[in-house]
Amino acid sequence: MTVLGNGPAALYDTGPVPGPGGWPVTYEQVATGRLPVVEQPPAAPRLSAGLRLHGEYQGSGFTEPKYIARRGDGQVVQLSRLLYLVASSIDGLRDVETIAHRVSARFGREVSGENVRYLVENKLEPLGVTVPEGQEGDEVDAPRSDLLLALKGHRIIFDEKRTARIARALSWLHRPAAVVAVLVSAVAMDVWLFGFFGAIEPVLQVLDQPVLILIVFVLTVASLVFHEFGHASACRYGGARPGCIGCGLFLIWPSMYTDVTDVYRIGRAGRIRTDLGGVYFNVVFMLGMAGAYFATGQGFFLAAVYLGHFEILEQLMPAVRLDGYYILGDLAGVPDLYGKIKPILLSLWPGAKGRAARQEVAGLKKSARTIVATWVLTMVPLIVGELGYALWNLPRILATMTRSLAEQVIGTGQAFADGQIVAGLVGVIGTIMLLCPMAGVIYLSVKIGGRLFRAAKRSTDGRPRLRVVLCALALVGLTGLSYAWVSGITPKPLPKQPPIAPILQPGVSTE
Repeated sequence: MTVLGNGPAALYDTGPVPGPGGWPVTYEQVATGRLPVVEQPPAAPRLSAGLRLHGEYQGSGFTEPKYIARRGDGQVVQLSRLLYLVASSIDGLRDVETIAHRVSARFGREVSGENVRYLVENKLEPLGVTVPEGQEGDEVDAPRSDLLLALKGHRIIFDEKRTARIARALSWLHRPAAVVAVLVSAVAMDVWLFGFFGAIEPVLQVLDQPVLILIVFVLTVASLVFHEFGHASACRYGGARPGCIGCGLFLIWPSMYTDVTDVYRIGRAGRIRTDLGGVYFNVVFMLGMAGAYFATGQGFFLAAVYLGHFEILEQLMPAVRLDGYYILGDLAGVPDLYGKIKPILLSLWPGAKGRAARQEVAGLKKSARTIVATWVLTMVPLIVGELGYALWNLPRILATMTRSLAEQVIGTGQAFADGQIVAGLVGVIGTIMLLCPMAGVIYLSVKIGGRLFRAAKRSTDGRPRLRVVLCALALVGLTGLSYAWVSGITPKPLPKQPPIAPILQPGVSTE
């Protein structure tokens, strides 16, 4: 027995006793207050809020397997197999050593705790898959791709449970026998409508009556909702789990969406079925409208059928996040075609950036590379040409739209003042149809101009001569365009013409 200290306050050491955290602490350390500094073990890695791991991307167009994860903010992230195994082993409780043991067993190669820590901090955290160490909440602020083309102001209309019930009830429509019956009936309907009855007659009848225009507008909205049911039910039929159905703003237009991210884990055929499910349900909806016409004799049902054809043609365009875009992406096995525009274009450029881009493009299979390159080299000239055409005709567009909007607002207000409520409501629809393109032109001009300015600033950073050349070229271009606007070289505003659809423009003269 050893005596510690002097005097009556002496304590006797009976050996180390467990202290805070289970570390050995002696009576001397307690008496003198010199307790050992206990280093807390690093916190266990955590996944970000709402993250879902969907597994391997089936039918991928990449030479190496890709794995799909979806963050809580809706952004889809592509991961390598090793990163996916690390992310799938994180549960908020396991430390990096335990995760390393699990990953090593599944990966087939030894992975250390330090390897796991590096991957979490330098690969998964920047992607928003894991939460930075020391952060209390699980929400992360991670970068998103294609912000210009993303939906904003999301609002859920049908939550996941309700969408699952709807999808389950309608999934039988995707059986082969039902698909054949629908397509044969659609062909017969179109032959009768366009070849014998005359599709434009019901439209002209609707344009002559304000109440019918509102009814057709409601039916068009119902067709858009039913379109989303097609995506959800096709996803369910293929063996994946559909998410919620909601709406948001695409640029400035209201747009609906269905969360079918889970289809990335099923085969390519199932994904393409899901992509086509929306337009397929448009066909089913048109058959229902044709049936309602035969049952009631009301021509506005056929007007809804006529407009439904234009909706299908629009959706099949491989641009601007429409269904055709996703169909083409799934055919190529590349989930984000817009993300490949930059590397495809840079791969054509000589120099270090071109070589790096060619290495990135080389990660695609030959067939996928051909599809993506063809799409990029087709869409980019079209987009640039459309932008140039809009700039050249900008005075004409603004003058015509401003004049039309002023007449529309005055006429709609007069209709309400005269007690013509239905005509006034239809006029409101016409006003919105004019305001949306105007707002879209302004929004796109500001966003694209800002992006071009920032891109030019980054590319010329530290290269003053190149920056001066770019500024001079931009100044020359703007000066020439402004001179063309002012001098009248560009096309003149359209002359005032009688409205094609007078019902949409109450109070506006038809002469």
